[in-house]
Amino acid sequence: MKQKPNLSFWKLWNLSFGFFGVQIAYALQSGNISRIFRTLGADPHNLSFFWILPPLMGILVQPIVGTLSDKTWCRWGRRIPYLFIGAAVAVAVMCLLPNSGSLGLSISAVMIFGLLMLMLLDTSINMAMQPFKMLVGDMVNEEQKAKAYSIQSFLCNAGSVVGFLFPFIFTWIGVKNVAPEGIVPDSVIWSFYIGAAILILCVIYTTLKVKEWPPQEYEMYNGKAGADEQPADAGSGNWFTLLKNAPATFWKVGLVQFFCWSALLYMWTYVTDAVSETVWGTTDSATEAYQIAGNWTGVLYAIQAMGSVVWATILPRFKNTKMAYAVSLLLGGIGFALIPFCPDKYLQIIPFLLIGCAWAAMLAMPFTFVTNALQGYGHMGAYLGLFNGTICLPQIIAALCGGMIFTGLGGHQSTMMIVSGVLLAVGACCVSFIKTKK
Repeated sequence: MKQKPNLSFWKLWNLSFGFFGVQIAYALQSGNISRIFRTLGADPHNLSFFWILPPLMGILVQPIVGTLSDKTWCRWGRRIPYLFIGAAVAVAVMCLLPNSGSLGLSISAVMIFGLLMLMLLDTSINMAMQPFKMLVGDMVNEEQKAKAYSIQSFLCNAGSVVGFLFPFIFTWIGVKNVAPEGIVPDSVIWSFYIGAAILILCVIYTTLKVKEWPPQEYEMYNGKAGADEQPADAGSGNWFTLLKNAPATFWKVGLVQFFCWSALLYMWTYVTDAVSETVWGTTDSATEAYQIAGNWTGVLYAIQAMGSVVWATILPRFKNTKMAYAVSLLLGGIGFALIPFCPDKYLQIIPFLLIGCAWAAMLAMPFTFVTNALQGYGHMGAYLGLFNGTICLPQIIAALCGGMIFTGLGGHQSTMMIVSGVLLAVGACCVSFIKTKK
């Protein structure tokens, strides 16, 4: 195979720029879904069940998108058609989801409609997100891959900061942050509208600027692609066969992922209530204090993302990659455990900065370990789609167990943050099982 050419900084940037818009949508979802459903009237004891759909859609959609795009060749490219379709659906759903309580439906009908919109939103976001990872794998050589993923990580965190801050910013400029009971405040609704507009503009930019290689040129740099791609180590393209022949690193990193993403699921589910309970002394979603807490949680998420950017510049300074991964997760676990013990809203910044350390490592290091281990296996798109299962499956299991754990620990959302801390600490210990190539 011919060596892939070096790409200029701006070509690397263009490969991932649409990820900025996708991540704004993802941040709005992860930062506001619990707040939206609590405002619509969801019982906190059942709140984790609402979080089953996002990872369930991820575990179904990303392997399908990865496998189909491995076999797709058309005038618009190989990966980009899936990116554009996913983004278009996400834009439509982002305009509908926050208006679930304004349609004059009964509470049960509102919940069903909201769940349907959440399912479609996560399906479309996953469909739009996966192609960016595969574009880097397709078009970037090994020498520049770390730089390409660093740019993608920067755009990911920048999009997160913008998405998380939107409700706080709209409230600051005068958009209403309170609404009648069962109605989502305008500050959240307009956040979704503007996020949808930015998403489609970013994706249009990527589709205009990035030209994927035609089949002959792709094969020159990557070997024969699509359904006929059958390296000896990978066997056929059947998912079960691929998993059976996956390298041991695939599964060991997956074990670490299990504890990490379970911890993150409980953060997304309970942290708004935990911050409101710890700082404002209430978990009543009908109060103005709760909505203020919701906005401040978005600010804390943004601080987490900014802390992640800073920590990402420190991670390469570690001589031992596994040590960097484990230390990052341990710092995140300490951050989670501190949340219930910071009664001032500004003190909450400290835990979220520590969580940002874990987030930085979780974004980059698992894919680094796995893509290195997969060299020579082929079916990279399918494998990365399957590896997404190590993100989605833990969240599904955690969501199913969340209500039971929440009730068993006395029904305090702040206690669930300590559970997240313990899970990350266990994940840090499991890093020792990973074996890296010399």
